[in-house]
Amino acid sequence: MLNLTIHIVRVLSIDFYGWDCDFLSMAKVQTPQMLTANRLVTGEVVYWARGIWIGSLTAAEVFADGRQAEAALDQAKLSVADRTVVNPYLFPVRAEDGHIRPLEEREIIRAAGPTVRSDLGRPTAHV
Repeated sequence: MLNLTIHIVRVLSIDFYGWDCDFLSMAKVQTPQMLTANRLVTGEVVYWARGIWIGSLTAAEVFADGRQAEAALDQAKLSVADRTVVNPYLFPVRAEDGHIRPLEEREIIRAAGPTVRSDLGRPTAHV
């Protein structure tokens, strides 16, 4: 029994030098992404569409390539500097029945619109 245990430990401790294979990066499948933020003045959820912010998820731009998505995010950050939007970020989506659907619960809720009844809130006026 002791010899068997030693043999197993020796087999498991073999180092394979010279292999340059990153299995984690190979296993990554890039999920399409979209870019979203909130309009600073109104708080409205907005989506990126070829350099402008729009209110429609269905008309927004989908990025299949991660590098393009990151480049768009960098460009969108200029909108933060000029005080158009706050907190731009990427989120994963999928195509389902010819429509784009967010994968994360937060984005599903944001795409559906406000979660409170507008008739119950206190009316506000822009100053």
